[in-house]
Amino acid sequence: MASREIRNAGKDLIREKARMIRRETVRLTDICGSGHYGSAFSMAEIVAVLYYQMLHVDPDKPRWDDRDRFTMGKGHAAIGLFPVLADLGFFPEEWLDTYSRMGSYLGDHPEMKKTPGIDFSSGSIGHNLSVSVGMALGARLKGSPARTVCLMGDGEMNEGQVWEAAMSASHWRLSNLVGIVDINGAGSDGVAQETMRSEPLKQKWEAFGWETIVLQDGHSIDHVQDALNRALNGPGDKPRVVLAYTVAGKGVSFMEGTWQWHLGFLGPADLERAYAEIEAGEIG
Repeated sequence: MASREIRNAGKDLIREKARMIRRETVRLTDICGSGHYGSAFSMAEIVAVLYYQMLHVDPDKPRWDDRDRFTMGKGHAAIGLFPVLADLGFFPEEWLDTYSRMGSYLGDHPEMKKTPGIDFSSGSIGHNLSVSVGMALGARLKGSPARTVCLMGDGEMNEGQVWEAAMSASHWRLSNLVGIVDINGAGSDGVAQETMRSEPLKQKWEAFGWETIVLQDGHSIDHVQDALNRALNGPGDKPRVVLAYTVAGKGVSFMEGTWQWHLGFLGPADLERAYAEIEAGEIG
């Protein structure tokens, strides 16, 4: 049976893996011609802490029954997840060089039937929390220790299905379910809260019966570790949600805090500048 031991990853390693996520996002975007920089960069520290420290997964047994499940409501940010899965050994690193090309196993959005390590195909936002509720309930019925983590974007909070799923999770007291909302403030069509105001999110999630953890700095490794540890390992019989306030495009100065780099492509000069800033940056 695969192990449920947590990886003992130090802060320096987490920082370097988050740097890798940003660096590879830039590289893969250069391969395919466009990419979701803002969303991939904003989740980098969260994903690094989850995969290198918190989640019980086994690259040698990607369908292990008792593994923790990770679903991405913000499936457009898969460009930042694929390098982590390759680095851990879920699939050959050479696959990254084929990103979004014809016949590739790695597309713009994650596909569970094509890519080892992907637990659910996503891209149409709003569905994944419902799927995650089903996964968590199924694990409970089977007596499995598996936990389910659902990463969502703040724009996803505009979807009514999210709140139906939130209501269901609290009704069933799914303490093995963790939601994470990456609140980077940027969407494909503008500033998220101007497109549709979803705040105050803390009061809304609490009203739906979830234990709510506010992570004010989603790029502080210490704070991310503390929030995710509380969410994944804390006591109680409620589902938990981490409201992670992040910065879209974090790590590249001309992208930070702007919705215009939700999706884009870098020319040669900006490409070199982005690489240089990512390598020089000390985030977390």
